[in-house]
Amino acid sequence: MRTTLTLDDDIAQKLADEARRTHRSFKAVVNETLRLGLLHQRSPSRQPFRVRARRLGLREGIDPSDIEGLLDRLDGAARR
Repeated sequence: MRTTLTLDDDIAQKLADEARRTHRSFKAVVNETLRLGLLHQRSPSRQPFRVRARRLGLREGIDPSDIEGLLDRLDGAARR
């Protein structure tokens, strides 16, 4: 199919550079670029990543109401 297409200067330059670099015609590079863009656009989006919360409970011997004790246990001698 023959058509007229107006390209932005920066896009036309990138396509021409790619055609020169790969020793292919401008037409082939434009077609491949459009094909890849359309393929990417149609591909189904992935499901969002989900994190499942789990109850971890408390470790034996740890008293959550004793903040000073927890900090000492976590930081050790560096805290003093």
